[in-house]
Amino acid sequence: MQLEDRVFQRNRHPFQTFSLGLQHVLAMYAGAVIVPLIVGGALQFTQEQLTYLVAIDLLMCGVATLLQVWKNKWFGIGFPVVLGCAFQAVTPMIAIGNDPDYGVSYIYGAILASGLFIVLCSGVFGKLIRLFPPVVTGSVVTIIGVTLIPVAFTDLGGGSGASDFGSLQNLGIGFGVLIFIILMNKLSSGFLRSVSILIGLFMGTVAASFFGLVDFSKVSAAETFHMVKPFYFGSPSFAITPILTMIIVSIVSVAESTGVFMALGKILEKDVTSKDLSRGYRAEGLAIMLGGVFNSFPYTTYSQNVGLLQMSRVKTRDVIVVAGGLLILLGFVPKIAAFATLIPHSVLGGAMVAMFGMVVSSGMRMLGAEVDLNRHENLFIIACSVGMGLGVTTVPGLFAQLPTTLQILTGNGIVAGTFTAIVLNLIFNGLGEKGSDTASKAA
Repeated sequence: MQLEDRVFQRNRHPFQTFSLGLQHVLAMYAGAVIVPLIVGGALQFTQEQLTYLVAIDLLMCGVATLLQVWKNKWFGIGFPVVLGCAFQAVTPMIAIGNDPDYGVSYIYGAILASGLFIVLCSGVFGKLIRLFPPVVTGSVVTIIGVTLIPVAFTDLGGGSGASDFGSLQNLGIGFGVLIFIILMNKLSSGFLRSVSILIGLFMGTVAASFFGLVDFSKVSAAETFHMVKPFYFGSPSFAITPILTMIIVSIVSVAESTGVFMALGKILEKDVTSKDLSRGYRAEGLAIMLGGVFNSFPYTTYSQNVGLLQMSRVKTRDVIVVAGGLLILLGFVPKIAAFATLIPHSVLGGAMVAMFGMVVSSGMRMLGAEVDLNRHENLFIIACSVGMGLGVTTVPGLFAQLPTTLQILTGNGIVAGTFTAIVLNLIFNGLGEKGSDTASKAA
């Protein structure tokens, strides 16, 4: 790290910290908003209900983030991590809500029960840290990055299903944003380098507005203030099948979060203990329960923000606290939240390519520094797990014929790749230190 970067880390102005927090919000905003839009649309919510769902989701993203950042004796891993709604919960929630035997109230009963399950089992899950030696952790971080890259390029092209997908206009704007961010990282340092993503998003949106790609009507149509309340959609109902379904979803979220926690531990150069993981899981369980109370969603750690930590080189919790506070504010003031929706897909995609690529490079660095790559077994673990994660991501219909319950596990590239890495490591290395030998030790 250059001297100017180190000085900036120690002497940040409040405005700079605010800008860095805003950058994290913009990085995860699209993912956080798309889930309530999909679920609300599939459940045929009214516009008023849909507005509430988006608002409460943003607010609960902020609350969930603060629960995780606030490290204490009982919950919170204390890492600079951002939480958002779990994508893997979308299909099960729609299925439960549209089932004639259940309905919306059973969704939130199941979410409440699954959150309680995670809280009660957090200590047991925390002891699974032995399943994550460096060869698994490095593979998982790499998997997180490579499975997110297709998302970035889909957005860069204009977004999934866009009529002008891959047009010269979208490609020019998207790659223009990427080139701008690259130049920012080459020619600047300190604060300007840290907020290169934020500046790139702003400049890209300004450029896109000249092509008519920015719709300001969303801002004028949004409400100025929106009060939230518990059990907006009615009191929760409970049934065994929806509860078991959402428990499986929550376990998948825990598996994904474990990979993110381990990745952050390496980035922050901190050892992640079983107690750290247990507190992290407990915070996630509490966030899921609050999601049930306020009729929003299950929550999990967002891996896309890991790349932003690498890009900005700012890894302190105060930035994430600001991000959490901003998300809570957006939940109460939809008109402000609507401004973030102005960013076109192509602009966001250009920034994501750099962010997610940094996650890949971080995983590769971990593998090169901490794993003996001269051992065929380790290379085989990396090859199969990364291949599985990327394959599931790029060919999502591969497991379409499997039961819905199994698709929850096989439909997520990060989870499929992580599971593969864990199983192969147990087969080749067991629970000993053999597979964890660093390259330097092997030498």
